[in-house]
Amino acid sequence: MIDFYLEYNNRKKLHDITVFSPWDPKVASHPALTSEVNHYSYIDVSSLKARIRRRISKYFYSKKNYYNYFIEYYFENVYAQLKKSEYNLVILENCPGLAYKLSQRGYRNLVLHLNNDLLNSTSRYHDIIFNSLTRILTCSNFIKDRVLTIQPSEKVQTHYNAIDVHNFSRPDITPISREQIGLAEEDFVIAYSGRINNEKGVSELIDAILLLKENPCMKLMIIGGTFYGNASNENEFVRSLKTKAKPIEDRIVFTGFVPYAEIPRYLKTADIAVLPSMWDEPFGLTIVEALAVGLPLITTRSGGIPEICEGAATIVNRENVVDNLATAILDLYKHPEKRQQLSAIAVQRAWLFDKEPYSKKFFATLESI
Repeated sequence: MIDFYLEYNNRKKLHDITVFSPWDPKVASHPALTSEVNHYSYIDVSSLKARIRRRISKYFYSKKNYYNYFIEYYFENVYAQLKKSEYNLVILENCPGLAYKLSQRGYRNLVLHLNNDLLNSTSRYHDIIFNSLTRILTCSNFIKDRVLTIQPSEKVQTHYNAIDVHNFSRPDITPISREQIGLAEEDFVIAYSGRINNEKGVSELIDAILLLKENPCMKLMIIGGTFYGNASNENEFVRSLKTKAKPIEDRIVFTGFVPYAEIPRYLKTADIAVLPSMWDEPFGLTIVEALAVGLPLITTRSGGIPEICEGAATIVNRENVVDNLATAILDLYKHPEKRQQLSAIAVQRAWLFDKEPYSKKFFATLESI
């Protein structure tokens, strides 16, 4: 999300923006550093010197601090630079606790860009944080409603997250060869894409496929690793999934981690997507990716998901989710006309969450403050 609005600002040259971020050697030659309007200030948190200083700072850590000593060390280094300049606005990315810390030091023009359920009536110092913020931008109405448990306010506004829809909907995307990943052309391929952990519903999806074992042409393609960029893809949970899937192992393909640029090619090879989140997703980028590819989608009534794919997917309840998923999959399998209808709606729906309108609206909101 940050990259999108920075790219937009670089093209349009709207504002002078300084980004504070941890240092990583990979950014040293990044083309973004040549921008005339976006400036980057990096904080060393990984060198031996920084690690020693951070470790020493742990002994001065107070329970009155909002975060752990690692984040507090980073913040204090940012603050040392922040106070040397005057900014019209300070945008805090998903860190409400920093609004508390800055407000205690006299800062008032603070904007929180919130992508998780981190600020609600049960949050620490929620009243102080809420009152210190000029605007709160939430990634979905679900997160907005959580923030509004503190108090009603028009300063809380929904700004849906986005993807580069063009990269998923281009007509020239070549699907991965089914033969290459152990699938046949006549198979009915069900795609799951995303991190592989308990809350994403992968285990429940495998249970649903087990219920449908009388339909041998149904194949499940699980795209993803246990965490972002994790190429090993093996942990106790993944091993438990493979053990569960043993009776139908010839019908399930674990691709392992796939680079993000390749995800559209894998999705394109599927007939439908099933993304059965078992927790209250704040937004759900994989939902938009599936829509953008044009896959008929089955998902769960979880968090912000229903408002994203309204009218463009089959949404099932999490109660009795395994049976519900099996029923929905069988329904789409038997009704190709329904798949075609959902596919057409999905592509249109996805453009609502494209990076261009997202970035334009983001700056329009800031400029209205």
